[in-house]
Amino acid sequence: MFGFRVRGRKVLRVVINLDEIRSVASRVNLANTVVEKDYALGWLLWGIHRHPIAGKDWVFKGGTCLKKCYFETYRFSEDLDFSYKGSEQPTVESLTQIMSQVVDAIKDKTGLEFPKESIQFEIFQNPRGSLSIQGAVKYRGPVRPLVGVANMPRIKIDLTLDEPLVLPAVVKLVEHLYSDRPASGISILSYDYEEVFAEKIRALAQRLRPRDLYDVIHLHRRMDLEPDREKVYSTLESKCQLRGIPIPTMAALETHENRAFLESEWESQLKHQIHILPDFQSFLVELPQVLAWLEGEETEALESVPTVGEPVEDILEEEVSTLVLPGAATSFMDRIRFAAANRLLIRLGYGGKFRDIEPYALARSSEGNLLLQSIRHESGEPRNYRFDRMESVEILPQPFTPRYVIEISSAGYLPIGQMTRNATHQVGVPRRSSGSRSGGPTYIYRCGLCGKEFRKKKMNYSLNAHKNKSGYSCSGRSGIYVRTTY
Repeated sequence: MFGFRVRGRKVLRVVINLDEIRSVASRVNLANTVVEKDYALGWLLWGIHRHPIAGKDWVFKGGTCLKKCYFETYRFSEDLDFSYKGSEQPTVESLTQIMSQVVDAIKDKTGLEFPKESIQFEIFQNPRGSLSIQGAVKYRGPVRPLVGVANMPRIKIDLTLDEPLVLPAVVKLVEHLYSDRPASGISILSYDYEEVFAEKIRALAQRLRPRDLYDVIHLHRRMDLEPDREKVYSTLESKCQLRGIPIPTMAALETHENRAFLESEWESQLKHQIHILPDFQSFLVELPQVLAWLEGEETEALESVPTVGEPVEDILEEEVSTLVLPGAATSFMDRIRFAAANRLLIRLGYGGKFRDIEPYALARSSEGNLLLQSIRHESGEPRNYRFDRMESVEILPQPFTPRYVIEISSAGYLPIGQMTRNATHQVGVPRRSSGSRSGGPTYIYRCGLCGKEFRKKKMNYSLNAHKNKSGYSCSGRSGIYVRTTY
């Protein structure tokens, strides 16, 4: 059922296969069903953005917006939240028609099925006395391809009608780490970063839910994105006035009616979205710093982690998203970035021994080796570790308080590495004997510019530099998934 179908003479791609879902799920250490929903969310955003009405009137926001548009190495989210900025009052009928057209476009493009009979919308009066919209649509993916409509997983879609945008909306690229990502990518009309920040603080002040605390702390940690503090504050001020609430303070949050639930529901609300859930107190303790920054208080800036040994060259954040590492080193990088973003210790296997370290920065040695700059947790001693010598990377649930500025961020998803003939063998994976043959599937990708096809043993749409028939370089191109052979 999930392979190819023929419409006239045109062969259409029908959904990624279960192997790819399992591969991504293994990499991020989450359930297949969570990854499948993330995949479906990406294509639903593609369809909404291309729709002539939804694409300009629905503005993406919330935790899923953070995951899909700002922080790739982040908690997986489940629902789609939008603010509605259209001039006409939507109806159940108009919304159902829009979503029917959206899912038709997705099915024609990918084969991913969102049954029209599962589309539901409800318009109701919220506690503020304004109208709100709640909707849902179900989908059939590769995890359970034969399931009936009644038992299909669903995606909730919420539209807020009484939340005017304070800042202009922006078109953002959507993170979609799957092999059928369109050559031009997926985009969506989204909240500006400062508006996302302000809205999350407002939500924390009103409902005090665990995911709001998680998001607010992560937004504050990304000072490398240089958010405009005054713009965040003025936007928050406008949003709080609209809701009739004051700018939040620690005293108000500590006496909030939901304060007890904030801690007790930390695990139940977040555990299924994050493979290693950080300790609640490690997030709560940072909240006063967020509010102090918001009020314009000066905080002592941390220094960069000390360099040990030979002089090294910093790795810029934009370079990290283009790194292709051999074998297990790519998944090591993913884990290191997650640990750094969540302030969690790493148990590193290196030179036949294990050591617990705090990750801080990436660098390159004078010989060109990629390094992790870190601190030994027990002794406080700075250490550099080469990626090609790492034997294992385990994220520990134990948080640490940064001694230096953490320069490894959660932005920029790393492509899965493709081994080359001259590359060293995968860390922790025995070398094949010269007489053995590699089994399993082969994934075919085509250059969208020149049409040349590439055969890969791993799902990876990044292509090696090559030339087209006219002799022009196609370096830096992303491939289009074509088929799988066995």
